[in-house]
This record gives sequence, C-alpha cells and structure tokens, in this order.
Amino acid sequence: MKQKVLAADKKLEVLAAAVDKEPMLLAQDMNLQTDAVIVNQCGREASEAFSHRDRNIRVFSMKERGVGLSRNTALFHAEGDIVLFSDEDIRFYDGYEEQVLSAFRDNPAADVITFNFKVDERRATYYNREERPIRWHNYGRYPTYSVAARLGSLKKKGISFSLLFGGGAKYSNGEDSLFLHDCLKKGLRLYTSTKEIGEEVYRESTWFKGYNEKFFTDRGVLYAFLYGRLARLMALRFLVAHRTVMCKEKTVAEAYRLMKKGIRLGRQEQAEEERRRRENENRG
Repeated sequence: MKQKVLAADKKLEVLAAAVDKEPMLLAQDMNLQTDAVIVNQCGREASEAFSHRDRNIRVFSMKERGVGLSRNTALFHAEGDIVLFSDEDIRFYDGYEEQVLSAFRDNPAADVITFNFKVDERRATYYNREERPIRWHNYGRYPTYSVAARLGSLKKKGISFSLLFGGGAKYSNGEDSLFLHDCLKKGLRLYTSTKEIGEEVYRESTWFKGYNEKFFTDRGVLYAFLYGRLARLMALRFLVAHRTVMCKEKTVAEAYRLMKKGIRLGRQEQAEEERRRRENENRG
C-alpha cells in the first residue's frame, strides 16, 4: 500500500460546529491557532471571513439545525490537508497544530487519528494511553472532537456525517460512532494518539435528559445502523454491562423492550434511505 507522506508545509484546519455564537469571540475562546471553518447555526444565512492570529477563519451561518448538517457543511468548505473536528466548548492548547501534524507525519499509514482531551469525568468515554489501531471492537468510544483526518481520504471514499443522529437531529446522539463506523467500513486506517491537545469546557448536555424512553429508543435506532443483524444481541449486552447506572428507573427488561422498538425504527429508516438512494440512481 502506498504511504501517504505529509509534507512539512501541509496545513491543519479546524472544522467547528457552533450554535448561536459570535464567531470572533468563539475563535478566542477556542484558542484557535490554525485556519478554521466555523459553521454557526444561528437562524440566519450568511458567510464571512476574518483573520485571527494571522490565520484565516471562515464562517458559514445557517438557519437549519443539526450537528451532522454542520459538520457536513464544514467538510464541504474545508481546504486543509488535515481536518480536525471540533465543537464550541473545546479549548485547544498552545501548539496543537504541530502536535496533530507531527502525528500524521510519524504515521503515514493513518487516514484518521484520535487525540486526547481533558474532559469532565462525568463525560469521559476514553483516554488513549498507547498508540494503536482502532478496530471494530473499540471505535464506538470516541467523540467527534477527538478526530482528525486526511481530507483527501474522506473525500475519496465519500464519507460524511449522518443527518439522522446528534444534537438537533431526529435521534439524540451517535453521529460520531456512525462516522467512524463508515470510515472502517470503507477501508480507512484509524489510529490513536497519546497526545493531549485541548480540553472540554464542561456544560450541560443539549440532548441527554436522563435514561428515559427516548434515550433507549434512540439507542436502539443507532444499534440498527451500527450492528445490523446483531443489533438485538448488542443491545442486550449493552444493557447488562451498564445496568447499575442506566436501569434505575426502568428495569433491564423495560429498557430492552424500548431498544428493540428503536431497532425496528432503525431498520425502517435504513429501508427508506435505500429507497431514496435507488430513486436518485434511477434519476441519474
């Protein structure tokens, strides 16, 4: 396999999703030190650009809501050799640009690398303590803001974010897992890095309202997309593993019933997506 060597002059671009933010203040709050694309969902349509620390910040304001839409819009406008996904509540450490670029220079086989961030322990799902490949058994733990990727690899494989999942979408979360799932499915090579390049400024979740009916149903929809015919088995495994935390208000049986309902909904969504795909092909 031909290795993807990253030249010394290649650049990093941050792709940030935001809601109702003042872009210049956001650039300061995030400590941006690279070029960036900010997609700001703020109820109006506009585009602008400004210089921040001698770097080019492009802003695309939009009325529509949904984090997947924000990330896809940023990807469409991206120009960097390496893109680093981010959110409005991330603050980067000084020198993050060289940390990310050096990781790709040191690992020319990598299409995607996940990095460490300091986060509130209530939201911690991972911490990379060694550099290793990301496989099917462990891809689901990484949030989108930990992910950097070669833009050319994503475009070559036609990889983007689901519009069904995440904040502002029909189903509450999971766009990050689906994105990495598609990267693996389409043959990209994913790795971890032990470099810590920023921190999350803690805020209340915009989607999590407790382990209620919507939580378990939406999780079932996600599992239909992630695991196919194994969705029910993986749902039961998930509930048994997390029963002491998640099944205080609802029993494991009740939660499993809701997840199975979600799996059925997810299969309907998949069938509808396939129908639309075939219609678009026929029109072409």
